[in-house]
Amino acid sequence: MNGDTHSCDPLGAELLGSEPLGPEPLYTIGELARRSGLTVKTVRFYSDQGIVSPADRNPAGHRRYGVYAVARLELVRTLRELGLGLPAIRQVVDRELALPAVAAAHAEALDVQIRVLRLRRAVLGTVARRGSTPEELTLVHQLARLSEDERYRLIGEFLAGAFGGLRADGRFAAVVRSLTPEPTDDLEPEQVEAWVELAELAADDGFRGLLRRLAEDEAAEAGADWPRPGLAWVVRELAGPAVVAGIDPGSGEAAGIARELAARYAGSAPGAVVRGRLAERLAAMADPRRERYLALLAVVNGWAAPESSAAVLDWAVRAVRSAG
Repeated sequence: MNGDTHSCDPLGAELLGSEPLGPEPLYTIGELARRSGLTVKTVRFYSDQGIVSPADRNPAGHRRYGVYAVARLELVRTLRELGLGLPAIRQVVDRELALPAVAAAHAEALDVQIRVLRLRRAVLGTVARRGSTPEELTLVHQLARLSEDERYRLIGEFLAGAFGGLRADGRFAAVVRSLTPEPTDDLEPEQVEAWVELAELAADDGFRGLLRRLAEDEAAEAGADWPRPGLAWVVRELAGPAVVAGIDPGSGEAAGIARELAARYAGSAPGAVVRGRLAERLAAMADPRRERYLALLAVVNGWAAPESSAAVLDWAVRAVRSAG
């Protein structure tokens, strides 16, 4: 083979947008490296692998490459920067595999990598803000990596422990649905953080027991009047305006509201025992874990932040206890 007769690369001609006309220039491996922006070592590696082939050799046996080798190497470099491996690159440049199919498959792989990186960033951010120990880091990472099915199972077991098997199943079934997170595997960092804390709450036996006691109390109080308004709704109706108006929970006006609240709660004129039980029930409802669960649930599900009931519940507890 001499300098004027050599094979041309149809892929290179296609990339350049024209058919070869006349003798093409030939480049040494060093010149090809400079034109392609790669190192001599890299060009020699691709040549040895058959990804780019020499068009000729000089009398000393040194490889010389045509102009299309430059275009071929530029394509190879682009595919490598996108993360494709040599087998896929070889198939693309040899036209054994369509470039759009390779691009689509690689885009899916990148999506997975992006989700993994976002998850890692969220976990590390959570640990940094919490000042977590190495053991807590492991727990946070394990919770964050749970699949969507595993998340549903974890929360499902938690809610079943809190509400399962109670009377008035229809009412509690709706409650369970309203307390169920609906996350996808493609979570934003703040959703990952919220999910981790939500999972920790679901694993808190004390919190599960608290919800169970509240649900059992409500089921026991249903009686023949079911479905009557729940206690939370009654508290908002009666104590909410009092909080807005700035009424002192220890005042006589507050005592009147507390007596009405107790009567609505008991369904009749309440005695001291009923008022004491009501105060305990309201204090349990005011547990900050309950409201925190609702706030985290809204973040995970992408809902608007719920309105806080802490002030209203605190006022009601103090008013009922002051009223004796």
